Amino acid sequence: MTNYVLKHIFKLEDVINLRDILLKAKTEKDAIPQFNINNLEWAKYILEVCEEEKSPVFLGVSSGAAKYMGGFNVVVGMVNGLKKDLNITVPVMLHLDHATSYELCKSAVDAGFDSIMYDGSKYSYEENIETTNKVKAYLTNNQLLEAEIGKIGGEEDGIASELYFTTLEEAKDFLSKTSIDMLAPALGSVHGIYKGEPNIKLDVMKDIFEETNMPLVLHGGSGIPEETLKKAVENGICKANFNTELQLGWHKDVLEFVENNEEVYDPRKVISSGEQGLKNVAREYIRILGSKGKA
Repeated sequence: MTNYVLKHIFKLEDVINLRDILLKAKTEKDAIPQFNINNLEWAKYILEVCEEEKSPVFLGVSSGAAKYMGGFNVVVGMVNGLKKDLNITVPVMLHLDHATSYELCKSAVDAGFDSIMYDGSKYSYEENIETTNKVKAYLTNNQLLEAEIGKIGGEEDGIASELYFTTLEEAKDFLSKTSIDMLAPALGSVHGIYKGEPNIKLDVMKDIFEETNMPLVLHGGSGIPEETLKKAVENGICKANFNTELQLGWHKDVLEFVENNEEVYDPRKVISSGEQGLKNVAREYIRILGSKGKA
């Protein structure tokens, strides 16, 4: 197997073609995890566990998280600094997650993000295509573009509505009118905590992948049973996104620490008490997806 080595991890133009990483995941039937980050500690913990497991990783950053951390430039500087000081050798793709406007995408690209997800699912189908192409035209050759069609379930209800599921015909049409690197179809996953058992349309996923040969992205990976995740990877998922279970793993350990250490007020000790909980979740998903040892 090819061993990807980053020789100049701060200059995107000097590193391997990021599309090679997706191609490797697609051909070898495994998936690269996307773990969303919220602060320096989360970025550090995720990078450390991915380095230990030798797993490539997408560091997902929502526009809200970027704003919380100080802005896109702050996030890029923080991640680049961590990669250098922690001696990270695995491929790391800094990814803008669910950007709902061209302006947000442009700002992240200008700051130095490696990968962009434009989410036009709340707009008309035609507007989604138009803005996706506009974002694509602004990217450099080495930056990746992900787009969403259909509508993935939200945190407000924990339920995915089949009214907004992606069809094979819609996927084929969208891909014929755009030039993207990854497609996020809505096939039953939700963001946040599921209400009831997840019902992922694996058959439609397989059809889309076989008909289009496009790397597919699974959003709302938290809470999906292990066997379903493995089948999703077999059916074309090359990138799977996780956030909620990282938060829950971290929160559980922090809550226990605070309850047992009421006199501790050092924020470093409070925040870091959730390190192992978060890392355990990330490590488990890396192994489920089959990306362990792939870097």
